[in-house]
Amino acid sequence: MVEPVSKRFRLSKLKTRSQILTGDPDEVSHWVKRTGARAHLRAAGFEDEDFKKPIVTVACPYSNALPCNNKFRLLGDLIVQEIEKRGGKAFLCETPVVSDGQTMGFSGMRYSLISRDWIADCVEIMHEAYAADAVLSLGACDKTVPGVVMPLARLNAIGLFLYGGTILPGHCEGYDKGLDGGSIKEAIGKFGRGMIDIEELHRVERCALPGSGSCGGMFTANTMSSVMAALGIALPETASAPAVDRENKVTSIKEEHCKLVVEALFNLMETKITARDILTRKAFENAIAVVYAVGGSTNSVLHLLALAQEAEVELEIDDFNRIGERVPLIANLSPHGKYHVADLHEIGGISIVLKELLDNGLLHGDCLTVTGRTMAENLARTPSLSRLSQDIVLPISTPLAPAGHHINIIRGNLAPGSAVLKLSGKQFDKPFAGPAVVFDDENEAFKAVMNGKIKHGGSEER
Repeated sequence: MVEPVSKRFRLSKLKTRSQILTGDPDEVSHWVKRTGARAHLRAAGFEDEDFKKPIVTVACPYSNALPCNNKFRLLGDLIVQEIEKRGGKAFLCETPVVSDGQTMGFSGMRYSLISRDWIADCVEIMHEAYAADAVLSLGACDKTVPGVVMPLARLNAIGLFLYGGTILPGHCEGYDKGLDGGSIKEAIGKFGRGMIDIEELHRVERCALPGSGSCGGMFTANTMSSVMAALGIALPETASAPAVDRENKVTSIKEEHCKLVVEALFNLMETKITARDILTRKAFENAIAVVYAVGGSTNSVLHLLALAQEAEVELEIDDFNRIGERVPLIANLSPHGKYHVADLHEIGGISIVLKELLDNGLLHGDCLTVTGRTMAENLARTPSLSRLSQDIVLPISTPLAPAGHHINIIRGNLAPGSAVLKLSGKQFDKPFAGPAVVFDDENEAFKAVMNGKIKHGGSEER
């Protein structure tokens, strides 16, 4: 006697949606209808037991063209293995990746911001086309971080985010602090001013970026990884760890993170906590507070507004001033400070910042996170700054700069809608007024600056 398919294929309780793809054994007609899909899955490696398992979309924006994401094939494979060990099936979704650090200064940069939305669409397409049960999103290079989380919010999916990791600071003889992507830009400027020669510029080029990982200061990628921890959509301990060691090998810590996020994902699937349960108005306020506290990138404004729209959370650009006017700059991190995010990781990571904000009433502690616990519960065992001997994160009471001296949303005749001004702790006591030197082409502007044609006060030598 032939055993009924309903007995042969008893589905996992976590397989809440993907039977649409693989077939519902309790409905013979549907099971028969999905025979073609199962045949193709068998050709891709599926066996009978696999049709019982939940399917997880693994968003993996890999490319070998850039250091930020060039270890993602390894991380993606590690995550796939962990999902298989826990009784799931993983479908990898690779996406385009565009590095600002590589494309700025020529027309390739025009593809950077729009790549964020393409990445989001790629993940949505893969997840919805295969009716997967959950999403695990990898991100690093700055547009990939919001890009892989936006579909979680858009679809109200079960899922979470894992950061690929920060780059280690570069070492170069004659420089008293570690180098990063900002050091390269400074060296270009120094060469244009005649302060260094071409050989010194070449030396910085070779030393500044020692291996894989995202820009090592509090630039956009590290800002957004901090934001994801503050939103509660990422495990806080994963936000600041280096991508690799000094031999450019993925660290054991990052390998452990792959295991931790898969464990957290399956807990989310068990409890049915979805992205919009986490991405609330309070969570976005927490994220904005962290941006100001760490001296984060202006790109966070663009990405948080986009992510809030996907989550259907009301968030306006003026909310940044409203929240930011209460939050001082406390992280002594590049580009405004002397340390790097790898240094922050050594003292406890972004949780140290979150704890200081929470203890001073600048963070909502009751927000749900991907751990299944609240933000306050996650931070309960995080040491307070008073117990640490360091100057990477300063107390709210004695900050690097007072509130109101970082990101400001401004308006004027050039930007009646709004513009984003980044002070990074600097004073801005009175409006600047002066003549404007206008160019129709970016390259012409660069040539004028590098050739010393722009003079103090705004004049230009023709």
